[in-house]
Amino acid sequence: MQRAKAVEGAVGTTTVANMMNWDHMRVFFRRTAALAAFVALLWAIQVVNWITGYGLNPAFGLIPRHGSGLDGVIAMPLLHGSFSHLMANTPPLLVMGGLLVATTTRGLLSVNAVVIGLGGGLVWLFGGSAIHIGASGLIFGWFGFLIARGLVDRSPITLGAALVVGVLYGSILWGVLPGQPGVSWEAHLFGAIAGAGAAFLIRTHVHAPRLGGVDLN
Repeated sequence: MQRAKAVEGAVGTTTVANMMNWDHMRVFFRRTAALAAFVALLWAIQVVNWITGYGLNPAFGLIPRHGSGLDGVIAMPLLHGSFSHLMANTPPLLVMGGLLVATTTRGLLSVNAVVIGLGGGLVWLFGGSAIHIGASGLIFGWFGFLIARGLVDRSPITLGAALVVGVLYGSILWGVLPGQPGVSWEAHLFGAIAGAGAAFLIRTHVHAPRLGGVDLN
């Protein structure tokens, strides 16, 4: 009888583990599809922007301290100045976005809201007089979050993700310094600050995922 109960308990534990693994895989694939759709959207918007003579940039770009440019806080990551501009941003978006998708069980919406809202808001308040466009602020936000989260969480997964990002893209930190013509260093700087702040403010439950704690955001 006791042996039968032990076997039954082992089967039950295996079933729960399989359910958790399947649930996490389902969320992973859904988020991966969302990341791919986001990048595809950027390219679709770029094509429309190019066809219209880049008229979307002055209409929806972020213009510091101008009410008409406030919507650029949200629209800035969606707009680019050329195909080469978007081409340069696409690989880090896929790599860092993939790391976020693979290593975070919850809180992605909150992290992105802080990066876009706080980072863009700081650019609107303190940025130079120009039309700020491009997804590089979002990239620097993800970079800052992944690095800072590794230091805050200190689990093998988060430290490994921070190491990968640091090795592959550590040199982008030079982009937070002023003096580069045509480059919104303010978006880089404030994006990185917002991402690091999100790592301290938002617990993403990386190293101890739970079936009930999986959030489909």
